Amino acid sequence: MCADLNTILRGQLHHDEPMSGHVSWRAGGHAEQVYVPVDVADMAAYLRSLPAEMAVTCVGLGSNLLVRDGGYRGAVILLHGALREIRLIRKDDATGEIFAEAGVAAPKLARFAAGQDLIGAEFMAGIPGTVGGALAMNAGCYGSDTWRIARRALTINRQGELQERARSDYELDYRHVVLHVAAEEEWFVGGWFELPVGDGAASKLEIKKLLQQRISSQPLGQPNAGSVFRNPVGDYAARLIEVSGLKGKQLGGAQVSMKHANFIVNTGNASAADIENLIDDVAATVLTQTGVTLQREVRVIGDRN
Repeated sequence: MCADLNTILRGQLHHDEPMSGHVSWRAGGHAEQVYVPVDVADMAAYLRSLPAEMAVTCVGLGSNLLVRDGGYRGAVILLHGALREIRLIRKDDATGEIFAEAGVAAPKLARFAAGQDLIGAEFMAGIPGTVGGALAMNAGCYGSDTWRIARRALTINRQGELQERARSDYELDYRHVVLHVAAEEEWFVGGWFELPVGDGAASKLEIKKLLQQRISSQPLGQPNAGSVFRNPVGDYAARLIEVSGLKGKQLGGAQVSMKHANFIVNTGNASAADIENLIDDVAATVLTQTGVTLQREVRVIGDRN
């Protein structure tokens, strides 16, 4: 199959690729295949080349993902640095529309919008991921979320077919995006974002302020995957973890951050098992101490060993 792929595809194909270099926790096993497409058409060609039974996962910055130590038996498509087109579609006196491909970093979308004097995307500067991941999980922070500004999305299926999906096609909630209609598996490859015209200079200042807030409140100096748990209705996961006496708790090389209790950091030699076991331990302890069931925000894939 490799020889055939090399004559068809234009991107980079890797076999038995260590995923620790592609996820922000810097831990985990190998993927059976990793592909870096040149563009959407190349991604479509790769998807069509795969056996129907092969599992597929798309990864942006890997900031919301843990790959177990036993590795992932399937194909990983790396979008960051590949699908990175961003452009202004239209703009009038009241609103503007931006198209961004799935590999564009969320903070870049925020800065691009401000540069076009479009406001309302500032919160995206606080999302440590890509547009594709933000669309897939309705990522958000600072009181807003992705699908408040996204109007349409571009998706791709196993046959490499592209489909435009309207906002109304999805059931949307806090960190929740589900397609209303029954459909085969598909992945986000881009989105259209509608924003009001406003003061771009003020927007840039707001982005700077939010980034400073993130630096001061989150353990950015250590490998982490952002918020581990969703905030329960009317409360904060970090508060529940802290009152349960878990701040600083460590298993192997994984530790509940002393800076922000809803972050688990890799202190230098954590395995994926260390991280997953600590996640499970935190959830169990919080349930015992507070009666609240924490829902995981991070994705865990692959085999344990």
